[in-house]
Amino acid sequence: MKIKTKDLALTTIFAALYAALVYVLSPISFGIVQFRFAGALRPGIAKKWILAFGYGIGALIANFFSPFAGPWDLVFMPIMSVIAGLTGYFVARHFKQNYFVSGVVTAAVIAVSLSFMFSQLGISPMLVAFLPLFVAEQAVCLIGAFIFQLIGNRFKWWQA
Repeated sequence: MKIKTKDLALTTIFAALYAALVYVLSPISFGIVQFRFAGALRPGIAKKWILAFGYGIGALIANFFSPFAGPWDLVFMPIMSVIAGLTGYFVARHFKQNYFVSGVVTAAVIAVSLSFMFSQLGISPMLVAFLPLFVAEQAVCLIGAFIFQLIGNRFKWWQA
């Protein structure tokens, strides 16, 4: 499989933008009740599977600033970010690469992953953490899907 230079550049930009948004908005980006606005980028993975790796790399970099930084934040969550992104991409492919479908699926996987991580760290029982995480993740991805839809109506950014 050959990766195009422009796809590599787009993936790098995606990772950097994700990490920068988490860092700049760090007061609301970490914790059981979190609103990681950088997650609004996730629906964009619907158009390019390789962006799932940018998301995972961005999550890894961003999680260095987490108050929970350790193996869970620096290994488990970046891996789950890639898995969530790829899952969102493959499901969205069956719906004409729909941003909203990709966002819903990716957000659900991340909410489950985060609530599992919090339960393993003894921060919160999984079922207690899941609902607020699920709502926040879905809200962020819904915002992102609307933004990507608006951009995609005017520009074919994924073909650049």
